[in-house]
Amino acid sequence: MKDFVIENASLVLPDRVQQGWLAVVDGRIAEIGEGQAPERGLDLGGDHLIPGLIELHTDHLESHYAPRPKVRWHPLGAVLAYDSQIAASGITTVFDSLRAGSDPDGSGLGSELDALAEAIETARAGDLLRAEHRTHLRCELPSEDVIPTVEAFAARYAIDLISLMDHTPGQRQFRDIGKYETYATRGGRSIDQVREATAWKIAKGTELNAVNRPALVDLARSRGITLASHDDTTLADVALASDEGVALAEFPTTREAAEAAHGQGITVMMGAPNLLRGGSHSGNVAAQDLAEAGLLDILSSDYVPASLAMAAFMIPERVPGIGLPAAIATVTSNPARATGLTDRGELRPGLRADLARVRLASGVPVMREVWRAGIRVV
Repeated sequence: MKDFVIENASLVLPDRVQQGWLAVVDGRIAEIGEGQAPERGLDLGGDHLIPGLIELHTDHLESHYAPRPKVRWHPLGAVLAYDSQIAASGITTVFDSLRAGSDPDGSGLGSELDALAEAIETARAGDLLRAEHRTHLRCELPSEDVIPTVEAFAARYAIDLISLMDHTPGQRQFRDIGKYETYATRGGRSIDQVREATAWKIAKGTELNAVNRPALVDLARSRGITLASHDDTTLADVALASDEGVALAEFPTTREAAEAAHGQGITVMMGAPNLLRGGSHSGNVAAQDLAEAGLLDILSSDYVPASLAMAAFMIPERVPGIGLPAAIATVTSNPARATGLTDRGELRPGLRADLARVRLASGVPVMREVWRAGIRVV
């Protein structure tokens, strides 16, 4: 069904919340009105109607593909389960964050990039996906094979976003080596294995970064791919990102870096789990602090898809200066603009009818129905 009317809805528009109705024709928003609809349609009973959410950075697919240490699930089965959870969270456009570049100790899923990419492509070709899936390559800079991996991937698949990631212990996200060791041992590796790999990463990280980072920037520029920096911490980190043409700062670890990014016109993204939990699990800057300072542009669910809507609806409670339309923009129109998606992200005539019906239950947003391009997917 691509032509229908939604009535008796609390419409979250770009600048206000309006009680009214919305008409969809041929998969696009045709008209929006206030009060009673001109004809009967789907009665939302006063539930919120918001644009479909846009997720730029989620590595949650890995949780379905590798649910336990050394366990690998059927790739297509993992993709379909992940897609269902994404859509049920109100996300209609998702940038699947696939890791490119392997670790020296064999940890992570960098070497299994092709298996996941092929499964996503199989599901897309078979029209099996509820959400629209795009590709975000998380490129590990201190990796010996990241450049050939990305080049081979680019020859087969479209890339929509590249993030420049440096997880060398002792800097950026993992300035605290002790917190890094706690994080790295969660997959079942012993502390001795982690420390041996850590010593290699520290010794080789700077050398590999110096070669891999400019090569990835050149590749992204040549193909018109949006660039993101990751875990910027210092003013020097932000200055480098700005010189490279980075459009998106993912999870800056300090307020100083977030302020500098904003000053350079770089969009700042923080984790929804960070906001919900009241702080970073790594001890870095809190998303709420950046929101209060006017430095938060986009939220990402990161590792919990449902956190995206939960955090957006919580922002007005946590930060009184931000109303619901502006909070919803952090998960809809702002990520759309950051990645050049001009056909979605707002309730506005002419845009694609990516919609989510939301009912609050004890303050928790529940996705009652979700449409992508006018087709109900949840």
